[in-house]
Amino acid sequence: MRIDIITVLPELLESPLNHSIIKRAIDKGLVEINIVNLRDFTTDKRRTVDDYQYGGNAGMVMMVEPIDKAISSLKSQRDYDEIIYTSPDGELFNQKQANMLSTKKNIIILCGHYKGIDHRVREHLITKELSIGDYVLTGGELAAAVIADSVVRLIPGAMTDELSALEDCFQDNLLAPPIYTRPANYKGWKVPDVLLSGNDALIKKWQEEQAYERTKQLRPNLLD
Repeated sequence: MRIDIITVLPELLESPLNHSIIKRAIDKGLVEINIVNLRDFTTDKRRTVDDYQYGGNAGMVMMVEPIDKAISSLKSQRDYDEIIYTSPDGELFNQKQANMLSTKKNIIILCGHYKGIDHRVREHLITKELSIGDYVLTGGELAAAVIADSVVRLIPGAMTDELSALEDCFQDNLLAPPIYTRPANYKGWKVPDVLLSGNDALIKKWQEEQAYERTKQLRPNLLD
């Protein structure tokens, strides 16, 4: 899999994409993550990527020309399954989206910045818009890192224990059940007896019940 991330702040993505599961997946050759500096596709000495809004409203807007050149350059080298724009008004990113994107071969993620991007980019170049939540970030770089992390960990071979990903929260629209480790008794705070019973069927039943109850209490919308 290849993920190209177009950004005006490549330095912001260096740390999140060079550690843990992502780093191991890159080292194994399972994924290639390429950071594209949008300023490399400008034509003036100042490497300008933004300009004032038509209409006089406050805030600068990312220009259509550098973005078009960057995407066109990438598309001239390979086909892309999705060209994603990280936007607060995009479709809410969730586990289902992560599962779907993990099956793709090549994707582009365009990081928004300033007040946003020229709307013509969204009309003519973008295939999918994704939001990681109902709030506004300074730019789309952190959202792109979140998307990349959640997708890469699902690629077969990226995780040491592949079954672990299948048991994550939201895979079946349920939150995870409570989890514990040693010691079994700490300050009188005890691990539930069922988890110490060695009865796999009973443990599984308890975990399913707990997952449902936690979801019902904390995120009832997931059960709709």
